[in-house]
Amino acid sequence: MMEETEMSESKRLTKAREILRQVTEEAPEQMGLGSGVPLPFFNATEVPENVWSNGLLDGSDAIVRYKFRKGVKVAEPLVKYSPEKAEKALLNQPNRWIVRNIQIAFPIGFWAFSVVSDFILGKTDRRRERAQQLQRAISELGPALIKAGQALASRPDLLPKEYLEEMQLLQDKVPPFDSALAFQCVEEELGVKFLDVFELVSEEPVAAASIGQVYKAKLRTTGQEVALKIQRPNCEDIIALDLYILRWWSGIYTNIFKVFKREIDVQSIIDDFGELIYREIDYIAEAANAQRFNELYASIPDVFVPKVYSDLTTRKVLVMEWVDGVRLTDSASLARYGLETSKLVDTLVQCSLQQILENGFFHADPHAGNLLACADGRLCYLDFGMMSYADRRQRNGFLLAVVHIVNRDWSALVNVYQKLGFIPEDIDVKPIEFALDKALPDVLNSEISEVNFKNIVNKLGDIMYKFPFCLPPFYIAIIRCLGVLEGLAIQVDPTSRIISEAYPYVASRVLTDPQDDLQEALRRLALTPDGKIRWNRLEGLFQEARGTPRFDVVMSFDVLTDYILSDDGDILLEDLSEQIVIAVDSLGVEGVSYLLKFTRALRISDEVAAIRASRSLRLLLDGNVQDDAKKLFPEPTPAMQRFNRLLNLLDLSGDTDTAKFIPIFRKLAQEPKVQRAAGEVVAKLGERALSRSLRFVFGLPPPKFDGDCNAASTVFEESMVRY
Repeated sequence: MMEETEMSESKRLTKAREILRQVTEEAPEQMGLGSGVPLPFFNATEVPENVWSNGLLDGSDAIVRYKFRKGVKVAEPLVKYSPEKAEKALLNQPNRWIVRNIQIAFPIGFWAFSVVSDFILGKTDRRRERAQQLQRAISELGPALIKAGQALASRPDLLPKEYLEEMQLLQDKVPPFDSALAFQCVEEELGVKFLDVFELVSEEPVAAASIGQVYKAKLRTTGQEVALKIQRPNCEDIIALDLYILRWWSGIYTNIFKVFKREIDVQSIIDDFGELIYREIDYIAEAANAQRFNELYASIPDVFVPKVYSDLTTRKVLVMEWVDGVRLTDSASLARYGLETSKLVDTLVQCSLQQILENGFFHADPHAGNLLACADGRLCYLDFGMMSYADRRQRNGFLLAVVHIVNRDWSALVNVYQKLGFIPEDIDVKPIEFALDKALPDVLNSEISEVNFKNIVNKLGDIMYKFPFCLPPFYIAIIRCLGVLEGLAIQVDPTSRIISEAYPYVASRVLTDPQDDLQEALRRLALTPDGKIRWNRLEGLFQEARGTPRFDVVMSFDVLTDYILSDDGDILLEDLSEQIVIAVDSLGVEGVSYLLKFTRALRISDEVAAIRASRSLRLLLDGNVQDDAKKLFPEPTPAMQRFNRLLNLLDLSGDTDTAKFIPIFRKLAQEPKVQRAAGEVVAKLGERALSRSLRFVFGLPPPKFDGDCNAASTVFEESMVRY
């Protein structure tokens, strides 16, 4: 009977593997999508009918249920977490769950009793001690509990800061299991003799964790070096048992949270964690994630993703290309290879931002063990078991939250949190706004280059723990990703700050993205509440955005003009017209004064002096003024400096093709309200020029206009008199 069952399982595995191969290699071609696109990226319900009729897919087979839904999602495991199935199976095995329950209950129960006792006795200064007690208890309870503790480290809505910090110290400190069992698992999964396929480069595993361990081997057919990842024996059964027990205990801990006046459904949190860890223990899902990650991000300069050997990969065995490299924290090896740490950190940060804020499919655990620096300078990503996805609304919401935090706009920040479902819409948010205003300015008062993401998360975490926040999985994954990212970046480069690195990207997005949410963010950043321009803030955004290679100044100019032409842009157009009048008038007055000073400084009396002046002027225009030539030129006036900054921001003196601005100017010129505004600007400039000229002719003091630079007018008058 046992032999028949094993044979049946072997046949099902062989069939599933053949279906996967056919779909990977044949089905996409018949669907007109090209070869090599794996099944998980298609929704089974969206596959054309002819594929089913050709026999390439079997709709009843379990392999079909493993897919990416519409869009870029995280791969679903073949066997999904089901608390109902686990309960049904384990209720009939009381000897297993009762013993394990006792093993978990004693250390966790003792911690819970200590916490309640402290609360009753009013001993509020023991939180750190209790957090350490819980961390020690979890670290001895096996892989599922350790993974659960690591997940809790990113839940500021559930635990106070002291617990979060202690949970971050949890590591998968487990000894390797017997290699004979590992090789037996490979033979059972692949249906072949281990030594017929692999030749070990190292007899001992090169890495061991709570779920599996990795060997370095060679493929006998090609000699290619591979990383062979093998799951621990009975890993899924152990995790299923622990999840069942945790779910049972969750009812008790829900009541404990109620004692602390927190309405938290701990059972749903356990279920979310169960789905996460079931993805991580399915190596086929990890392989699909790796392939998708490669498709999306391997084209980024200096990013490398190792190849997956799908024909040698099953739920318990994963074979990937072996990559030689050094950890980013190994400064000695990095120096020996001549690798620039700052470049590696920049590649890591920019790639992570593109993952989180553009495509939404991102590596949620970019710690030092999952990244390698290759000898050629490329950054290699490893281990794709912990991936996450955020849809466009969620990505924009996170980006808006960053903008509102930088802008100190607490009401807008709370509004974003409500739209994302973090806060119930029926509660009074004024106390939350007050708490944000009280807590965050302390960490935001420094320059953007000094702002620490961890400090902001800690401050936000205190507020989220105090008020009724409920964070969804995508936000928790982003917080974890960026927190791990900044921690690693600081280890590599102590001056690195994730917000400083991210802000140019944020500025670029809000300046160029026409989506309504991001345009609202731009208006809040660059305009006052009454619709007038914050020039310093807008200039700062352009300067930050220019630090990103993908920033398009023409696109940003187009987005700004679209807003000006909208019904909401009337006040902005009026303010912009006034600012243009003031700027052009000041530039003209100061420019004439500057030329008069320049003429006197040259004292052109012969042809030699004229040639010298011409050469100096050419050097000035080229921006290559030498020390001896600088003496001939007065200091540029404030208006000239502002105009030069504008040219630099628009990159008109750089590589930008000015012809690309022509369609935008044509669009503006054809708009009636812009034509009226332009006429008013010309009229006002004419009035100012006439007033200045008449007052100068009749020896009267220079006129005073709103926003006028009186100092420039005085300099102009004095220069004309001396001239």
